[in-house]
Amino acid sequence: VEDDLKHGVLGAVPIPSEDAGKEKVIASLVANVEAMIKADRKITALKQLQGHIWRTGFENNELEGVVFDDVPEALEKWHALGIKVYIYSSGSRLAQRLIFGNTNYGDLRKYLYGFFDTAVGYKRETRSYVEITESLGVDKPSDILFVTDVYQEATAAKAAGLEVVISIKPGNGPLPENHGFKTINSFLEI
Repeated sequence: VEDDLKHGVLGAVPIPSEDAGKEKVIASLVANVEAMIKADRKITALKQLQGHIWRTGFENNELEGVVFDDVPEALEKWHALGIKVYIYSSGSRLAQRLIFGNTNYGDLRKYLYGFFDTAVGYKRETRSYVEITESLGVDKPSDILFVTDVYQEATAAKAAGLEVVISIKPGNGPLPENHGFKTINSFLEI
């Protein structure tokens, strides 16, 4: 919040000192979080808060991670072939583990080797994909296939040398014409 205030971010409000009273401190925190959510900010602290809220929801069986029908079969196939699958999401690693551990197809984490979040960088920045490549110990970035539904993420990953495929699913944002990326409609096409 202090950084947002320093940079004049819309919706950021000062957090009063504890002397102002617990209610005023909480109200300012809530106002800041609501402004960040409304602006769809992809910041690590907000995603960590999301993970804590989701943990409570999943523990109380109030939430379920919903995946497309092709996902479990594709994950099982890749796992059997020895292909390592990692998730990179703007959701925190905790949130990712909760979602994939509590899906409409059961616990899919047994097919996943790890999770990346905005701690490595933002998904629309090339440096993030370089960081992932380095942390996985991959010599050739082109040995990694990055699947996304967001054009800007595809562009950033390609600039880092990764192979990229865009997954076309219901609810995707529009793609620019002649975007130049291979597209798939099902993970089973990979």
